[in-house]
Amino acid sequence: MNITKADNLACPIDGNRLEQTENQYVCENGHTFDIARQGYVNLLPVQHKRSKQPGDSKAMVLARTRFLDTGIYQAIAIKLAETVSSIIIDDDDGCFLDAGCGEGYYFDFLFNSLKDREDAGKLSFIGLDISKDAVLQASKRNRQISWVVGTNRQLPVEDESVDIIQCLFGFLSVEGFNKALKPGGTIILVDPGPDHLKELREIIYPEVSKTKQSALAQMELADFSPEGTERLQFKTTVTNSEQINHLLMMTPHFYRASKEGREAVGKLDELDITVDVIFRVFKKI
Repeated sequence: MNITKADNLACPIDGNRLEQTENQYVCENGHTFDIARQGYVNLLPVQHKRSKQPGDSKAMVLARTRFLDTGIYQAIAIKLAETVSSIIIDDDDGCFLDAGCGEGYYFDFLFNSLKDREDAGKLSFIGLDISKDAVLQASKRNRQISWVVGTNRQLPVEDESVDIIQCLFGFLSVEGFNKALKPGGTIILVDPGPDHLKELREIIYPEVSKTKQSALAQMELADFSPEGTERLQFKTTVTNSEQINHLLMMTPHFYRASKEGREAVGKLDELDITVDVIFRVFKKI
């Protein structure tokens, strides 16, 4: 594969195409966005923020980085790469967008699984997250990916310029994704299954119910046809207290758990967990 930098970024203020200079992106109306020394660009203007520091905190990002780098969730990354590979048409050019890329583990894994394919097509990769801390961490993984601070509600890309959008455990914006995708483009959604991390939840909550799928993930998306659903489920063991705490910290459960629940997790030296995730593929009609 011929890997190229993304050339379809758009101004988040007026939607015009952004052109890259040495250290900035500029649109025809003169809006400029500096490229950070780490290589990412912030395309999240103040008017698109709903809080001062939206998205995952630095502590959550670092916990997720340390946990994912152990390889405990590698099977999810492998399944994602297999799903994308089955969609790609040989020799076609393509743009992939990870909407809610977090600290970049899954997108970097996908990039490395595709870069050595012998297809003649050109591929570009855009990793986007609303958390500046997450994008900063992601930019340390891979400088060939275009890392962007932005929002899924108003993706800062040109209309109908993206071939595949993946959204792992993230916020699904049907309108935003529809606008960014080319006709015939694909959305890959990865959501927690009903038994995901049930053992952890049994420790931190007085009562545990099965994880509910978001209404958006279950509904038939407007202007999209469902192409398939697969479930990935396996059991594994987290073998030290540090990684158990990283696992809790990187999930929303950390903020929902009681003080007693967090303390109970903090005393564990080993934890058996169920990993249960649902892959759903939709194609734009």
